[in-house]
Amino acid sequence: MPMQKPPRIPLPKGWPSYVKSGVLHIISLAHFSITHARGWAAKSVSASVRIAAEKDRLHQEIALLREELRIKDASMSVIAPHRRPRYAPAERLAILEVRPARGWSLKETADAFLLTPDKTRLIAFRLCYRPRYQPGCLHRHPVL
Repeated sequence: MPMQKPPRIPLPKGWPSYVKSGVLHIISLAHFSITHARGWAAKSVSASVRIAAEKDRLHQEIALLREELRIKDASMSVIAPHRRPRYAPAERLAILEVRPARGWSLKETADAFLLTPDKTRLIAFRLCYRPRYQPGCLHRHPVL
């Protein structure tokens, strides 16, 4: 028996904008509800309830930070690598510090910061092997 297509129901005029507005209102209401519940839990006599509330808050914070990063990365990834904004020297040093702390390879570091592996290698060279950029660099290890 052939599958029938579901009937096409026309959407009301302006419906998508109402849906978008509704979703934003629902998110705001959910945020209010969660904040109220966490406030109650934070003032609880039970330590386990307070710890669970803090754990839940931290999990939500991590999820929100990941979403912020995803949005920023999506915005930057459409720009060609040679046209992207450059990192300041302090940020370049921070990139090199994050790499061993995370145990990332050169490619993983480049992907995380929207760089090319060659650019990451160049940052490490300039920061660590040229004294005019960073005297007394502690990262005097070969870049793999």
